[in-house]
Amino acid sequence: MKSYSIEPADASGVALLNHLQGLILPDDRPADHRIGLWWVVEEDGQPAGFCGVHPSVQWGDTLYLCRAGVREEFRGRGLQRKMIQLRERAARRLGFRWLISDTTDNPASANSLIGCGFKTFTPSRPWGWKHTIYWRKEL
Repeated sequence: MKSYSIEPADASGVALLNHLQGLILPDDRPADHRIGLWWVVEEDGQPAGFCGVHPSVQWGDTLYLCRAGVREEFRGRGLQRKMIQLRERAARRLGFRWLISDTTDNPASANSLIGCGFKTFTPSRPWGWKHTIYWRKEL
């Protein structure tokens, strides 16, 4: 049986976060891993993925699920949902009222958000592409 852990990434983990993002999301603009909270997922001691959250720039009571990814060889094991649940617990602990996120051309991530209770919404000031789907969950 595989065992996994999700650990906070501190300043020394920025290089690993950058490496994982490059492997998993090579076409995305690099995230600033110094902003917000970040975690690294390991399965049997191997880096399997990462996720982050930071305060929304539009709403003071909201955290934004800013970036997440699972390496291809570790997909299909529920790690994405576990990372969403982890960030939801962090948001509750920090006293936030809402979680938001977005997906663009990513049905797997959309399904994970749906499975964790997120609903679609239309923000007053959209920040993504024309076909981006916006998600939120009240805590």
